[in-house]
Amino acid sequence: MSEPHAHPSRGRVGVMLPRDLPVRDVLPFARRAEELGFDQVWVVEDLGRRGGVAQAATVLASTSRLTVGIGIMPAGARNVGFAAMELATLAQLHPGRLIAGIGHGMPDWMRQAGSWPAGPLTLIKEYAQALRLLIAGKPGPANGRYVRCEGVVLTEVPDVVPPVVLGVRGPKSQAVAGEFADGLLLAEPAAPAYITASLDNLGSATNPREIVTYDAAAVDDDEEAALARVRTALEVVGEPEWAAHIAPLPFAEELRAHREAGPDARQFARTMPAAWVRELSIAGTPAQARAAIDARHAAGATSVVLAPAGPDALSALDSLVRVLPHRH
Repeated sequence: MSEPHAHPSRGRVGVMLPRDLPVRDVLPFARRAEELGFDQVWVVEDLGRRGGVAQAATVLASTSRLTVGIGIMPAGARNVGFAAMELATLAQLHPGRLIAGIGHGMPDWMRQAGSWPAGPLTLIKEYAQALRLLIAGKPGPANGRYVRCEGVVLTEVPDVVPPVVLGVRGPKSQAVAGEFADGLLLAEPAAPAYITASLDNLGSATNPREIVTYDAAAVDDDEEAALARVRTALEVVGEPEWAAHIAPLPFAEELRAHREAGPDARQFARTMPAAWVRELSIAGTPAQARAAIDARHAAGATSVVLAPAGPDALSALDSLVRVLPHRH
């Protein structure tokens, strides 16, 4: 009989494997992250880039200790029965080292691929419920509006069932995570206030939760140099799809006004006050970046994932590692 994953401990720090990392650097990046002592590597699945399952399998097979997270697999892109088989297989082969992230996917990409449903909230609810049952070796639930796997049973079930987290925004979708998933993946920017608001959206669910955050990150003895590197990654902050991330911030109205007043996203990010940059990223001196990570853990994050900012992600690992406790 499969056992549920252990209750997550707080305080983990991971790194994101950048989607545009040259293929020759993918495995060196993952191995270096493990060597340096990071807890996790997260792979992304963006339309037209690299597949999440293929990346996760390769990184898991090429390392021995790291937890590997997939963030995220769009629910509309994969039949849930076959997605469950892929994830269960990875979890069998690499016990206790997988976190499976699923979500709506970016609407424009999903429409382009012909996979955006009329009822995205219904799909993610049905999909999360079915996926968790199937991976645990239980029969698929009654057929729903979108997800049809009634009575399907996996015979190859992992001893350690991987947690399923939802990479979703907004109160309604995050409430689904509280009811049908093991937690949330909060894509950047994940300021502490946004973490707190998202936890409130989970409701009263008592199942163990993973709360994973993504944040653009740069560490440098020169604070201004670090802040300058992450500004480019913050250009997206003013876009409509990030509204949920911004709303809980004390400077939300000022930020929106600043974005509307500027000529373009680049100028918006370049002229953003330094205090906002610090809140919306993990950036600054090692002590400042560590404090930003600690604030996210204190707000409820179980894993803080650093997305390397700047042109050389592989080299960035050697500066980002300075935020780990044993490097103080």
